[in-house]
Amino acid sequence: MKLVLFGATGHIGHAILEEALARGYDVTAVVRDASRLKQQHDRLHVVVGTVEQPTTWLAHAKHANAVIASISARRDGNSDTLPDAARTLLDTLNEGTQPKRLLWVGGAGSLEVAPGVLVIDDPHFPEAWKAEAQSMVRALEVFRASKADVDWTFVSPPALIEDGSRTGKYRVGGDQLLVDANGVSHISVPDYAAALLDQLDKKEAFKRRITVAY
Repeated sequence: MKLVLFGATGHIGHAILEEALARGYDVTAVVRDASRLKQQHDRLHVVVGTVEQPTTWLAHAKHANAVIASISARRDGNSDTLPDAARTLLDTLNEGTQPKRLLWVGGAGSLEVAPGVLVIDDPHFPEAWKAEAQSMVRALEVFRASKADVDWTFVSPPALIEDGSRTGKYRVGGDQLLVDANGVSHISVPDYAAALLDQLDKKEAFKRRITVAY
C-alpha cells in the first residue's frame, strides 16, 4: 500500500504515519517544513509542499493507493483553509489521476447530538476551537456537494481525542456523536489512526462521513 499523507508533523497526522509504517505501507509525507519531521524510515519519503500546491505532490499521488489529509486551519488563521483544501484535493484527484481514494481527518463539531443540533451549537463549546470547527463544518459541506469521481471518507473523531494506548478496539458511527456507557465521547490518538486506516483497508464508507469512538 502506498500513501500520500498531508499533516504528518501534526499530532494526529504523526500517529497516522506511525500506524501506516507499522502496517508496512510506503508513505510520502507532504510537509511545509521537512525539519519538523524527525522520523526516518526506509519506507518514508518526505516532500516539501502543501495541499494548495498540487505541483508539489501530484506526481507522487499518481503512484499511490490513497491520499490522507490531516490538516488544520489554526496555523494559517484562515477560516477558508479547510474548505479550500478539500476542494483542491477533490478537483485535483478528479482530473484523471490516481488514486481515487481520499481520507480526511475531520472534526467532531459537525456531529449531531440531537436531530439538527450539532456539537458546535452547544453553548459550552470552547470559543478557542470554534473558528476551526466552523471551517471543518464547511469542509464537510464541500465534500457532500462534490460531484468528483473520488471515493472520499470524512472521519470525525469523538468529542475528546487524546494521547493514550492503542487497543485496536472502537466503534464506527455515522453523523451522530458516539458516547460510551458513561456518556463520554472519546478515543485515543493511536486508536483513531488505526480506525482511519482500517477504513482504507476494508474499502468501506465511500463518499460519506463516519465517526469513530469507544
